[in-house]
Amino acid sequence: MDYSSSKVVQRFLKYVSFDTQAIEDSETFPSNPAEKLLGQYLADELTSLGLIDVEMDENGYVYATLPASKGSENRPVLAFLAHMDVATDAPGSNIKTVITNENGLDIIRTDGNTLLGADDKSGIAEIVTAVEKMLNDDSLVHPEIRVVFTPDEEIGLGVSKIDMSKVNAEYAYTIDGEAVGELTYECFNAAGAKVTFHGISVHTGSAYGIMKNAIEMAGDFIPLLPKDATPATTKDRDGFIAMHNIEGTIDTAVVKLLLRDFDAAGLESKKELVRKYAKEIETKYSPATIDVEIENSYYNMHDFICPKYEFLLDNVRKIYSEMGIVIDESPIRGGTDGAELALNGLPTPNIGTGTHDCHGRNEYISVQDLELVTEFIVRLSATFA
Repeated sequence: MDYSSSKVVQRFLKYVSFDTQAIEDSETFPSNPAEKLLGQYLADELTSLGLIDVEMDENGYVYATLPASKGSENRPVLAFLAHMDVATDAPGSNIKTVITNENGLDIIRTDGNTLLGADDKSGIAEIVTAVEKMLNDDSLVHPEIRVVFTPDEEIGLGVSKIDMSKVNAEYAYTIDGEAVGELTYECFNAAGAKVTFHGISVHTGSAYGIMKNAIEMAGDFIPLLPKDATPATTKDRDGFIAMHNIEGTIDTAVVKLLLRDFDAAGLESKKELVRKYAKEIETKYSPATIDVEIENSYYNMHDFICPKYEFLLDNVRKIYSEMGIVIDESPIRGGTDGAELALNGLPTPNIGTGTHDCHGRNEYISVQDLELVTEFIVRLSATFA
């Protein structure tokens, strides 16, 4: 295949060349200032294509508008969103892409040293190429479309500083996730727990009867967490408690946990479990102390979408069926910007991009799926015209 003739492929390869890996615990927003470099590039590109009201704001969010096709000016505004950052789980800079033919598909991978960044730069490429097609072909009907690209989705901050007045849409879809055919409208309720162990530090030569080692405290706490409720031992609608990070000294140790459950009550029970085990260790090592901080991250968007906005799902089902795409409506075992958007009154199901093995060095996407999802966005837009 002549990849130079595929606009979506060329865009994707350009976008992954930007190092936009999110940075945990950054003191800036976006967490990686380089995200604004991609944001400005996208704003310039959308302007050059002919979209209007294009801007990148001070927080790195990119907004643009595709005017409605003739006769659809009074239809509700539709938004498509994707995120510019990439995951923190594997190296994300100096990405080198390789395209090979595998089982009849042209597969884009890296050289194996980094992740690819298809999550979610494939979504960006598909959205930009789809709106370009609609802009340049008067036969393609569509409502007014708002394009929004967000930073820091991978660290749970994707819509934390979004300006909803600039989104200004009635319905939306995130183009994120994985395989073609994915339709997601149910996700975890999520929280993060930070458990801080305050030990009693003293010179090791005179520590008898005095020292309370914070590292040992953390070491006793961790085995109390249920082994049958980790990401590696759960699937489908099972929730989990995940060890996310640990660091410490004799004086202070910090354990960070991810708490996930599709049921709100299930999430609360996991919070109580963390507090219970922390209290047990605190009692054991008294007078050492333990602080437990738990903060909600996002909520299951199902209750904000169904049943009032079931038509958003039906429109996707209709186009998938017409295109011969097998649909997968499994709940996402993760989060998406759509969860927070739905909570804020903008119903936002998620559509798969064609990406596989996200967040790792084996991440890949096919040229054919990039083209297929681009066409899907065009057809889906027409159902709102």
